[in-house]
Amino acid sequence: MAQQSGLGEPRGPWFISPDLDPASGGRGNGDGDGSGSAGRRWRRILLTGLAVIALSLASGGLAGGYVAGQDGPDPQASASPSALPPDMVGAAAQVVPGVVSVTVASGGGMATGSGFAIDDQQHLITNDHIVAQAGAAAASAGPGAAGTGSSTAGEPTVMVETPDGRQLPAQVVGRDSGSDIAVLKVPAGAGLAPLVLAKPGATRVGEPVLAVGSPLGLSGTVTAGIVSALDRQVKLGNNRHRAVQTDAPINPGNSGGPLVNARGEVVGVNTAIATIDGKGSIGIGFAIPIEQVQQVADTIIGKGG
Repeated sequence: MAQQSGLGEPRGPWFISPDLDPASGGRGNGDGDGSGSAGRRWRRILLTGLAVIALSLASGGLAGGYVAGQDGPDPQASASPSALPPDMVGAAAQVVPGVVSVTVASGGGMATGSGFAIDDQQHLITNDHIVAQAGAAAASAGPGAAGTGSSTAGEPTVMVETPDGRQLPAQVVGRDSGSDIAVLKVPAGAGLAPLVLAKPGATRVGEPVLAVGSPLGLSGTVTAGIVSALDRQVKLGNNRHRAVQTDAPINPGNSGGPLVNARGEVVGVNTAIATIDGKGSIGIGFAIPIEQVQQVADTIIGKGG
């Protein structure tokens, strides 16, 4: 496995709030509010500095990660939540056994993230951009890059690490770039505990949540926050997404991991954070709503087994 070389320069798809995007016809034109020049300056800062970035780690042709400069993360970039209440402690104990670290190698590229089990057949949910970034890293590295096994850009090698440290091969059952969801499958004997999915429409603004995954390769990491907003429209690359917004601290490597409520139910799949000028997490993270995740996963599993 290639060694990560640090966080690197900020990279990733740009985020433009629909309220600030001139192409969307949203608010924020500065007319008639008496704050013309100041408003325009503030909009320029947001449009040029605020980015939503995918939360996997890539190596090979890409720098190690996506949210901080060469000097490392800003220690003031995100605030640590207070101590977890007992129900969140129980939720963490329930969820962590079903969450894995995901490593995808393709040619000379590699990307890492997180994933979680969703059924007894050992299907796993993760982000499609983890698989895609491994191929992008290989392409960026060029034909002279060091290989990782016999994989090619078209045939990625996927490995998962279980909570008890086992390394297992995983099959890519299917991918959907539009929703940023991929479904993996590990051997039947893996014995991963499937996570419970929240009921559609049950998530509420203000309820406590945990983000679980492998930020910076630190498997089994749990961070706490609340649901900050629902149905948040964000633009990732060329696609617009309806997302659950949270202030739970999430970082590169959290991609594909679950966002869960106090009952241990998955309310979303962590996929990106907003950052200003590459200064790290600012307490604005985004997760794909579980309703969309379940629909896409059911379709992929139905077609691919």
